[in-house]
Amino acid sequence: MINHPNVNKILYGGDYNPEQWTPDIWEEDMKLLRKAGIDVVTINVFNWAMLQPDEITYDFAKLDNTVKMVTDNGMKICMGTSTAAHPAWMARKYPEILRVEFNGMKRKFGGRHNSCPNSLVYQKYATRLAKKLAQHYKDQENIVAWHVNNEYGGACYCENCEKAFRTWLQKKYQTLDALNRAWNTSFWGHTFYDWEDIVSPNLLSEHFEERRSMFQGISLDYARFNSDSMLENFKAEYQAIKHYMPEVPITTNLMGFYKPLNYKKWAKYMDFVSWDNYPGNEESYSETAMKHDLMRGLKDGLPFALMEQTPSVSNWLPDNSLKRPGVLRLWSYQAIAHGSDTVMYFQMRRSPGACEKFHGAVIDHVGTGNTRVFRECAELGEELIKLGDSTIGAKTPSKAAIVFDWDNWWAIEYSAGPNTNLRYVEEVLRYYQGFHKRNISVDIIGLEDDFSSYDLLVAPVLYMVKPGVDKRLEAYANNGGTLIITFLSGLTDENDYITVGGYPGKLRNLAGIWVEEFDSLPLTKSNTFCYQNKKYPAKMICDIIHNKGAKSLTFYEEDFYQGMPVITKNQFGSGKCYYVGTSSSDEFYQHFLKDICDECNISPIMEAPANVEVTQRCKNGKTILFILNHSNEDKKVIIPKKGNDLLADKGYMENEEVIIKSKGVILLAYEDIE
Repeated sequence: MINHPNVNKILYGGDYNPEQWTPDIWEEDMKLLRKAGIDVVTINVFNWAMLQPDEITYDFAKLDNTVKMVTDNGMKICMGTSTAAHPAWMARKYPEILRVEFNGMKRKFGGRHNSCPNSLVYQKYATRLAKKLAQHYKDQENIVAWHVNNEYGGACYCENCEKAFRTWLQKKYQTLDALNRAWNTSFWGHTFYDWEDIVSPNLLSEHFEERRSMFQGISLDYARFNSDSMLENFKAEYQAIKHYMPEVPITTNLMGFYKPLNYKKWAKYMDFVSWDNYPGNEESYSETAMKHDLMRGLKDGLPFALMEQTPSVSNWLPDNSLKRPGVLRLWSYQAIAHGSDTVMYFQMRRSPGACEKFHGAVIDHVGTGNTRVFRECAELGEELIKLGDSTIGAKTPSKAAIVFDWDNWWAIEYSAGPNTNLRYVEEVLRYYQGFHKRNISVDIIGLEDDFSSYDLLVAPVLYMVKPGVDKRLEAYANNGGTLIITFLSGLTDENDYITVGGYPGKLRNLAGIWVEEFDSLPLTKSNTFCYQNKKYPAKMICDIIHNKGAKSLTFYEEDFYQGMPVITKNQFGSGKCYYVGTSSSDEFYQHFLKDICDECNISPIMEAPANVEVTQRCKNGKTILFILNHSNEDKKVIIPKKGNDLLADKGYMENEEVIIKSKGVILLAYEDIE
């Protein structure tokens, strides 16, 4: 949520790079962007080379021209810090700022995200640039947000990082004895005698391959360290800006389910969450919705900002398909439906050269407004003006939540077993779709968040149980909550050290079971089970379960563990814990979660046909229902409440039948839904 007095509607705009064009183009840009309804531009994202041509010179003259131009044209500014790509002179003079890749290769100048996050030189100059920019523009009233760096990512394995890693470890473990115990370094005679013995875990040391490690505890800590290192870079620029512009909110653009960085931890230090939505060609609308919900969940359900999307086409996929007519509008409203208070693009004008020259833009290479994409952008701009502040700050009520945890993600996928086909995000998505396909609102939360406001909590593949999490889950169930946990849960502590005494470790009492072992199946094989008189596959992992107080709901039908439980239910205090011992089909999760939601009195927001998504946001006693038709066909829907369509300026009666066109959108506003 961009909390700024000059923001009173959904901000509409995105990245603008006039430095790539000659001044004669700029005036035409301004005319076209005003015509499209653009009211905010993100500028100065990659200008470090222009702003600082050598070690001592800072020249903001060209940037001043851009600021004046967009200000004179009535636009707001999201100001970048330009620190995502260091200038060539810096790499030449200080080669220690260049990253070392996972395979040990030392980078040369080129590309972007090529700066070592633990380089003291990079830290000094990046923070100084942010400070000078904030000092220079501290009185610029139309700067409504700051955009630090750009899409932080990747990792570095250089000597700077190796030394910083040792310091990070000393702060965490205090002694080498504690570190050796946590990492179980007695395995393979791996004991460390001196902090200097510890090296970065990569292909030169601890890894079979990039994804699998021989010492998961080491690689897990390096993932944490790498995320923390980049976060410290962000925090340093943040503080430099805040000193001069304390009232302007600051963000950096995230990238959905991005594995290398623990966004839940990052969000604590961001004034608002923003992210870049670039779905692949085969991505379902449920997958995109889950990413939006993740972003909303990073800051306790507060609205976020859609910082980037393409108006038409991406440029990095093997085949880069156009967004079909109506899809830009549909996906923009999907972002708003799930909590965005902005609709922004990369980019305003299509670049004339380099790797993003074929990435979509509001203004295409033809340089006029006479394109399909420009017309769609302009029509959307008009609608967002009409909406005004009706959705700004609106919350999304949910009675169900899914737990997502980066440490858990890292630990599971660094493991050398039991099945390398296991993908944590895919297992989370299976449960998410079970809710989303039925239009049941679900939050995505972290393990440290409050569970008590939810009637139903799902923690898929909770492989790692951090200190206190088991007690919090027990308290949640004991107080009447319904919990679902799954196969491969409770196996390790926060250091990826096995919790001995029987699986699922500290969750055994809560689940009322003992998992004796787990069978790993190849993609070509599956077991089966029957749930509510319908047969479903048991895929990838099959936990072999013994009940210790729980009741069996269904059983394996094949192999030597035929007749043993697949799904169990354990009464725990006033609540209950379900354990699902395998991975199954999408149909199973929809069936199973429907039953659990019915049991918890959690109903769909609205009954709707297949491929019609329904979600809601609430504000000041009013509900806005978003009805989005993702199908290629017109669909008939039944309006659940009397209300007004904010886009079509028409009213609907309760239970009225309405045809929503393919890729169509209805925003139905009415007083309290309860």
